[in-house]
Amino acid sequence: MTTHAAATFEVKKWDEKPYHEVEGELKLTRASVHKAFHGDLEGESTLEYVMAYPAKATTSFVGIEHFTGRLGGHSGSFVIQHTGTDDGHTSTGRWHVLPGSGTSGLKGLRAEGEFLATRNEPAFGFNMDYDFG
Repeated sequence: MTTHAAATFEVKKWDEKPYHEVEGELKLTRASVHKAFHGDLEGESTLEYVMAYPAKATTSFVGIEHFTGRLGGHSGSFVIQHTGTDDGHTSTGRWHVLPGSGTSGLKGLRAEGEFLATRNEPAFGFNMDYDFG
């Protein structure tokens, strides 16, 4: 049975550095991020993003995130794979839990969802549908 969960998250740390910056080419960066989740998903995560910044266009990013905490009364950890875009005002993306990454009470977790982050909000939206296989 699939369950829906909703949470907010706060970015506690954002450390972004370019690793490719050449005139006339896309700027490529890496960001190390620390987040805190509240709601149906309670806990903290560390996330590594790789981003591509085209001139005057939407930024694309991919990421791998390790979450530790609680979901629906179950505690443990899992790994999320992200893809998304940022238009300079809002970041949106889709993600899924990597199969086999759940530990302890979150072992067997299967989940996917989306997130939305705007520059002027203190907390951002995170939604997911999940079950345990």
